[in-house]
Amino acid sequence: MMALDKVDLSEKINISLSELRPHLHADGGDMELVEITDEGIVKVRLLGACSDCTMSMMTIKAGLEEAVKKIAPEIVAVEAVN
Repeated sequence: MMALDKVDLSEKINISLSELRPHLHADGGDMELVEITDEGIVKVRLLGACSDCTMSMMTIKAGLEEAVKKIAPEIVAVEAVN
């Protein structure tokens, strides 16, 4: 397996995050990229209202993970960290 280009991936993921941000901000929340593992797992930190929202896992799986996989197919999952 090739090493992931984390600089390139970070840029793509941050673009996906910025597209989701208006929706997150509308609910008083936000998220930030924490790291991309060598296994292709994106770790994000939920901020503000997102950190204890019951829908946040759905937002990550259906929203962010789907968007990230479209622009970066080498990403296998998106997970939230505290």
